[in-house]
Amino acid sequence: MNVGGGVSSATGLIQTTRENLPAVLRLVGEILHQPAFDEAEFQQLKEQQLAGLESALSEPQALASIAFSRHMNPWPKGHPRYTPTLEEQIEEITAVTMDQVRQFYADFYGADRGHMAIVGDFDPTEIAPLVEEIFGDWRVVSATARIPTVYRDIPADEIVIETPDKANAMFRAGINIPIGDDHADYPAMVMGNYMLGGGFLNSRLAERIRQEEGLSYGVASSFFAHPVDGNGMLSAYAIYAPENAERLEAAFREEIDKVLESGFSGEEVDAAIAGWLQSRTVSRSNDGPLANTLSQHLYFGRTLEWDKQFEAQIAALTPERILEAMRRHIDPAKISIVMAGDFKQTPVP
Repeated sequence: MNVGGGVSSATGLIQTTRENLPAVLRLVGEILHQPAFDEAEFQQLKEQQLAGLESALSEPQALASIAFSRHMNPWPKGHPRYTPTLEEQIEEITAVTMDQVRQFYADFYGADRGHMAIVGDFDPTEIAPLVEEIFGDWRVVSATARIPTVYRDIPADEIVIETPDKANAMFRAGINIPIGDDHADYPAMVMGNYMLGGGFLNSRLAERIRQEEGLSYGVASSFFAHPVDGNGMLSAYAIYAPENAERLEAAFREEIDKVLESGFSGEEVDAAIAGWLQSRTVSRSNDGPLANTLSQHLYFGRTLEWDKQFEAQIAALTPERILEAMRRHIDPAKISIVMAGDFKQTPVP
């Protein structure tokens, strides 16, 4: 179930039996219509979150991820999409009150702009009227609108964060790309990323950095393009020993250059497409991922026909088509890098 209003969404996944589905829906409706907002639980949750944030103040992974997000997607403080520092998050959570939470819930939560996907053995003629009965009159009070993401042509930068006495370091790299998932190059970029670092152990980055040179405990890349806003990003991460920082960055850049120079072989592309398509089929065979996909499609006005057409585009890709797309959208000189770790013994150049 995905229920939300405004700029954010509250998302949940519930597994139950056919017999219990009506009772579960009524229970969820009761919880959402009449939340307890228990003061003791609220304070306990605040303490847990504050403890986690305090411990993250010196953690390379958290610091690198926040710095990367702030650099790649700079929004002014106070904007809903602003990425706060850990210190700012601690300050905000410390200051928030139960009264504020209650008021926000009353103003911005409702089902009139939400989406629900149910997957399994059930009778739609029984469940649909029940859903309307339970959630039909639960409406968002305040006027809301989706806040779009924005493509930003971010100049390349290299940010180094010192985290003394930490055994591991964190590497983040990325480039913003002005395309959405309706762009003609989107399928080629998806598959190019899959072979670059999205396929985990059999990807170019994993084979070079993790398996051949042993520089990283985990390395991968990802590619995302927004369904509406024409805003995408190719990014990568690696967890490694601080003394390997220079070699890891060099290997990463070399693999990017190799891909843009000569692309992927026909055998690589055929194997990658087959594996990627199989993973999609497996995902749809599981109720949870399928329900999540259907819920997202409802929001964007899509059906599984979109998946069918997208997968057909993937299946038709050639090495040449993938190389052309990656050359169009990836400029190595515009890739930003963030590294966090204990580099005092082996400073990053």
